[in-house]
Amino acid sequence: MTAAVVVERGADLAAYVGQPLGVSGWVTLDQAKIDAFADLTGDDHWIHIDVERAGQEMPEGKTIVHGFLVLALIPFLQRSVFTIRQRGKGLNYGCNRVRFVSPVPVGSRVRLRQSVKECVAVEGGTRFTFDCTVEIDGQERPALVAETLVQIFDR
Repeated sequence: MTAAVVVERGADLAAYVGQPLGVSGWVTLDQAKIDAFADLTGDDHWIHIDVERAGQEMPEGKTIVHGFLVLALIPFLQRSVFTIRQRGKGLNYGCNRVRFVSPVPVGSRVRLRQSVKECVAVEGGTRFTFDCTVEIDGQERPALVAETLVQIFDR
């Protein structure tokens, strides 16, 4: 998957502050991914893993994806939004805000729409604040909106 924006160094993303970076490819969230996340995190609430009960009790008759699974996909999805060629380590620095706007039914496709809100020089690299929206294919309302922070160090 080729990234929408390619820069040499992290600091080069400063040219995109206030602008959209791009949109990732789609990822399908099937029951196997939901079950694996439930096994890993211990979040085994029936709305996520009990297909039969969800069929009877959930509004669309389907299980729904964990909100934190959708959030955790952002680093993977942003790989197709931007690439920094000359980079060292990258570290998640946190989130200023996260809102789970809409439930994501099993089998849905999601993608990331991302823009750069801020770039700050730190020793040996750059700290970025990104505006992230994870969209659900065919739905007007997104799955989530988040303001995430990432530190990317120079090589």
